[in-house]
Amino acid sequence: MARRRLVAGNWKMNGDLAALAELDGIAAAAAAAPGLDVAIAVPATLIMAAAARTAGLAIGAEDVHPAEKGAHTGCISVGMVRDAGGRFSIVGHSERRADCHETDAEVRAKAEALHRGGLSAILCVGETLAERDAGQAVQVVTGQLAASLPGGAAAGWLSIAYEPVWAIGTGRTPTVGDVAAMHGAIREELRALVGNEAERIRILYGGSVTGDNAAELLGAGDVDGALVGGASLTAAKFVPIIEAAALG
Repeated sequence: MARRRLVAGNWKMNGDLAALAELDGIAAAAAAAPGLDVAIAVPATLIMAAAARTAGLAIGAEDVHPAEKGAHTGCISVGMVRDAGGRFSIVGHSERRADCHETDAEVRAKAEALHRGGLSAILCVGETLAERDAGQAVQVVTGQLAASLPGGAAAGWLSIAYEPVWAIGTGRTPTVGDVAAMHGAIREELRALVGNEAERIRILYGGSVTGDNAAELLGAGDVDGALVGGASLTAAKFVPIIEAAALG
């Protein structure tokens, strides 16, 4: 079935108020592609200003805490994101899983907190180089998905993003066949977990997407959009990805 595409940017620990000027060009490109959803996850300090600057983009957070409030110094709750104007959050990003040692159970709790709070979630899964070279790629990714998938998973508020962690900084690049095979495995696992709803849940590709390779990657089977890192920081690099997604 045809699924509406989503192109989401993740600014990570980059950006300041001056950088929000880049959103103007991105919002203009989004407005020119009404058949496409465009979202940007920004640092928590920028959510309110980014949401106020443009109504044409879905602005969100890069992470949330599963608790509504409490003694969690430095964390941000779903309610805080919503109050600032955010509409979604990324959860389970490979950098959070690795650097902050987040477990599948924690990722699931964060996604469920977003759902309770009326926000959407982009849930990330992906395998390392060692896991891929050991022939465990599909097992690892589908295992993460099964253990991280929130209760009540539905297309109305949840997307999945596949990140080939093994391709980051290694000089190895996934082929379109690699991407299609993994997205197909994720779709099959979703069918086992949520039945027919699996056909409606979007699966994004999150591995070094650029304006040069976006059209080819987005043309792979079961690829419903992209989760973009560095290329989302400027309109000059992000807009060509939006345009490629809109043409598909």
